[in-house]
Amino acid sequence: MAYVIDDKCISCGACAGECPVGAISEGDGKYQIDAGSCVDCGSCAGVCPMEAAHAE
Repeated sequence: MAYVIDDKCISCGACAGECPVGAISEGDGKYQIDAGSCVDCGSCAGVCPMEAAHAE
């Protein structure tokens, strides 16, 4: 199950630097995770200050 980033995202970019497979990119107003590339490691959730990244 891939991780997702919800509307609590403040576009700080902390999650993108932690993703070991580069599945996170800046989207329109928030970061987004490519579900096809996500390896479900949870690194993004561990560093998100807004708790916007979570398992779907």
